[in-house]
Amino acid sequence: MAVRTQHEQEVNSIYFVTFTCYKWLPLFQQTNSYNLVYKWFDYLYTQNIRVAGYVIMPNHVHVMLYFPEMKKSLNTVIGNGKRFMAYGIVKHLAASNENELLQRMSAAVKEREKKRGQLHKVFEDSFDAKKCISKQFIYQKLDYIHHNPTSGKWMLAKDFLSYAHSSASFYEETACFYDKLMRIEDVL
Repeated sequence: MAVRTQHEQEVNSIYFVTFTCYKWLPLFQQTNSYNLVYKWFDYLYTQNIRVAGYVIMPNHVHVMLYFPEMKKSLNTVIGNGKRFMAYGIVKHLAASNENELLQRMSAAVKEREKKRGQLHKVFEDSFDAKKCISKQFIYQKLDYIHHNPTSGKWMLAKDFLSYAHSSASFYEETACFYDKLMRIEDVL
């Protein structure tokens, strides 16, 4: 996957990352490929990269990644993830005989990308990454990604906590757990 911006990175940091499907096509939804993102998250865990929050939308992903160390560059981590997901999405499209869409995605591949073996344009070339420099910024981004499925045109769930492909319910359940624990400790 081509990358236009080399993102700065630091050890022991959290990054808010967004990447988008080609032409904002709802490829995750169309192919029901949300599981590919979860498999990528599992792989990141084996590489000592932690997912601090996420939402998988029909055509893009927002994720907050914590890097206790930087074995690989942020660009490499995201590029490899996009490549892995692209193979899976193309496989799903082929199995569903989405030949017209596959042809359109194939026609979008530039010559230099073809020389490197790319066959389909599944994601936009670049991605957005912002280093989270304060707790306030982290909370702001978590709030943004968790409310994304119920904001603007999306309305993918009745409320943000019920959207299946988000870490919002984890944060709510964790907060409820700690709140209940504190009440139990008060009684003791």
